[in-house]
Amino acid sequence: MFAATERNNLWCTDLEFLRLHYAMTCRHWADRFAANRGKAVAMFDERFARMWEFYLISAEMMFRTGSQLVFHMQLSRRRDAAPLVRDYVTDMQRAYLDRERAINLAA
Repeated sequence: MFAATERNNLWCTDLEFLRLHYAMTCRHWADRFAANRGKAVAMFDERFARMWEFYLISAEMMFRTGSQLVFHMQLSRRRDAAPLVRDYVTDMQRAYLDRERAINLAA
């Protein structure tokens, strides 16, 4: 992975291993799919719905047990493209949450 970035003159400005985060994401997707399962069956068919349920549940379990891993790698052409500390990520997440709350309150 780093050999390819070096060959392309890229800097890894941040690397985050998500560990259980993606298991939680798969769980949310599975819950939302279950709530809308009838629509999915109508759009596709029962076979698709069963395969998608199996995929989401098995993916969640792989991430929970550690047999799968997801990470985010932030690449840049410039070494100084991102701040030295990750505060900007948390600050942006909080800004998005505040914005989402404001939209929900207005609705």
